[in-house]
Amino acid sequence: MSLNNLTKNNKKKIRVGRGIGSGKGKTSSRGHKGQKSRSGVAIKSFEGGQMPLYRRLPKRGFKTLKKNTTAILNLSKIQSILDKSQNQIKDNLDLKILKDKKLINKKYSKLKILGSGEIKKNIEISAHFASKQALEKIQKVGGKLSILKK
Repeated sequence: MSLNNLTKNNKKKIRVGRGIGSGKGKTSSRGHKGQKSRSGVAIKSFEGGQMPLYRRLPKRGFKTLKKNTTAILNLSKIQSILDKSQNQIKDNLDLKILKDKKLINKKYSKLKILGSGEIKKNIEISAHFASKQALEKIQKVGGKLSILKK
């Protein structure tokens, strides 16, 4: 016994356009003329004049015009910058120096210091924003953090 015999759907497929006697001849149930009577034409997302789904749903989301222009540096990253000898950053660190040394992208206009990681060298840092943890850790090693007003 083959698997073909097990199927319950034994109805024959109606072959349209095979003469008057078939009941599906001539226009093959497509009516006369018009776009839908032609072959290969699909009216995508047309819902018969009903308001389409993509217009019924509310608009969502927002694309901000003001891009994020704040560079974020952790203390661990600052320490790794200081450890590398080719950077030659002596005692002060700010946005301009980081841009000049190509350590951060030139698109950034503000600098934020975060407190994750440890810093060993006492250094003077100028930034626009800083977290409390970063401030405490920098002062603990004898460094200074000055917040710029813009």
